Amino acid sequence: MLSTLLTALAIALIIEGVIPALFPNKWRAYVLKLANEPVNTIRQIGLFLLLIGIILFWTVN
Repeated sequence: MLSTLLTALAIALIIEGVIPALFPNKWRAYVLKLANEPVNTIRQIGLFLLLIGIILFWTVN
C-alpha cells in the first residue's frame, strides 16, 4: 500500500515538473495569468480537477 502511494506521488511530481522544466517561460506566464484570476475561478478549477481525480481513482479501483 505504501509503495503504491509513493509511486503515485512520484508520478505526480514527475508530471508536475515536466512543463516548468521544458517550457519555463510559458509556465511563468501561465502562473502569472492564474495569479490574476478571481479566487472563485481558481476554486472552481481546483474542485473540477479534484472531481476528475476522484472519478478516475474510483474507476481504476
